[in-house]
Amino acid sequence: MAEDDSAFGRARRYARVGASVGGLAAKLGAERMLGVKLDRSKHANDLRQALGGLKGPLMKVAQIMSTIPDALPKEYVQELAQLQANAPAMGPAFVKRRMVSELGPGWEKRFQSFDLQAAAAASLGQVHKAVALDGSALAVKLQYPDMASAVEADLRQLKLIFAIYGRIDPAIDTRHIHAEIADRLREELDYEREAAHMRLYGAMLADESEVHIPVPQDGLVTKRLLGMNWLQGRPLLDYKDAPQEVRDRIAYNLFRAWYVPFYRCGVIHGDPHLGNYTIRDDLGVNLLDFGCVRIFPPKFVGGVIDLYRAISTQDRALAVHAYETWGFAGLSNEVIDTLNLWAEFVYAPLLEDRPRRIQEMEQTGLYGREVAEKVHAELKKLGGVTPPREFVFMDRAAVGLGGVFLHLNAAINWHRLFHDLIEGFDTKGLARRQAAALKAAEISITPESP
Repeated sequence: MAEDDSAFGRARRYARVGASVGGLAAKLGAERMLGVKLDRSKHANDLRQALGGLKGPLMKVAQIMSTIPDALPKEYVQELAQLQANAPAMGPAFVKRRMVSELGPGWEKRFQSFDLQAAAAASLGQVHKAVALDGSALAVKLQYPDMASAVEADLRQLKLIFAIYGRIDPAIDTRHIHAEIADRLREELDYEREAAHMRLYGAMLADESEVHIPVPQDGLVTKRLLGMNWLQGRPLLDYKDAPQEVRDRIAYNLFRAWYVPFYRCGVIHGDPHLGNYTIRDDLGVNLLDFGCVRIFPPKFVGGVIDLYRAISTQDRALAVHAYETWGFAGLSNEVIDTLNLWAEFVYAPLLEDRPRRIQEMEQTGLYGREVAEKVHAELKKLGGVTPPREFVFMDRAAVGLGGVFLHLNAAINWHRLFHDLIEGFDTKGLARRQAAALKAAEISITPESP
């Protein structure tokens, strides 16, 4: 039995990566507190190599951390951002055992054919191509074994890392960040919930003809297995050098795919990395992987719009109201000014009523990193701040999609796109639409961990 397929092998690999992560925290601590010099670039590369061979939640956490401003030094962000859904796949013997455990001994009879070689491998599971009894193409996602215990183990490691960073650099209080990541990762383990998320997105985007959502297949959904129709498409980077109008159309469709659900129903896809969508020949978008979906209180969405209006009209009182709506308390004038720096950066493409690129300055490939570092430094001087937990995946979507739009070098009128979405916005109306959509998809809001 291959090491990757054995419980002992998995334990050994988790021990190796745990040592790597612990070493990272210890060395960074020594560098900052004792003046010990560390070759961060080399160490970050070593960490990426270790995580890239580990098919588990720590790889998922690494992907998340690479897109949260201020969570890690930039050298690690550069390396971790390269972790996509490209982990080595588990072998056929493993797949057969997992299929029996999920669908029973006669599982093969549910398909015309089933490819035991994975078509794609990610952090918590892998995807296989299959053909249904009616001849249609399927994608079947199969979760790796022991993921629940692995998630809990890795979350304990992450809490340790955050605690060390908090003592070294208190600019950002990470307690809510950890709680938010923990809740979303635990939800990702439940493929029945992911199937419900697919139904929810299918309904929310039903009028978007250029956004396509897979449909879960009856009889092929369990807690750890998810069958859906196969959506054919190509990686976004295949279009990086396409004509401008092609790249702009793709960017438009991606914007609609993420933000129509948010401003209509307070729901966002929290995982915008390149492995979670493909582009169709007609430039439509296939939106994939619905494990990480964030449902926001309606007042949070109202706060997003209030802050936009505050920045666009320089209404300081409205900006304070927006921050307080999100849960910030006791904000000094200096902290408000610093938070507004970040808000002005995030909203900048929406403020000008003209076609423009998402970032009209030197493009470093790390969208927003320089601004985030300036904000971080100012907050540190002012005694730090505790961001609301909802910011984790809202910021991740904004920054992650901004990076995608940079890849495309898209130049469209973001202002009009945004205003089309928020015209006539009403918090009570969103609350009604959200409640109806969640009820129809049979989704309950999971109680948040403290």
